[in-house]
Amino acid sequence: MNNKFNIAVIAHDNKKADMVAFIMKRLDFFKRKANIYATGTTGKHIEFAGVKVNRLQSGPMGGDAQIAAKIVDKDIDYVIFFIDPLSSHPHEVDVQMVLRICNVTDTPIATNYSMASMMINYLETEEV
Repeated sequence: MNNKFNIAVIAHDNKKADMVAFIMKRLDFFKRKANIYATGTTGKHIEFAGVKVNRLQSGPMGGDAQIAAKIVDKDIDYVIFFIDPLSSHPHEVDVQMVLRICNVTDTPIATNYSMASMMINYLETEEV
């Protein structure tokens, strides 16, 4: 039996440093209560900071689709997706797919630092 939340983390290029900082600031929570699943490059940045990650493919190479499939299979409980709204993304259709799947499956998703902070603050009080 898994006694941790499965949290997918994705970050656009200009938001990867923010994601690493977000996780490092809440490292105790992520070590105690979360299994992190990340798209490839985001995961590599998090691993470089010394945090254990279940790393999938990079977003443009299918990582977003892998995360979406895990959401559909109910293997992901929460998603944190730091979207860069000021840059264009060649794989925008994949971004929209993750957002759509979260909405279809009623999976909580935070798309910015403030909402992700609220999510983690809430999960700190929840039993797994």
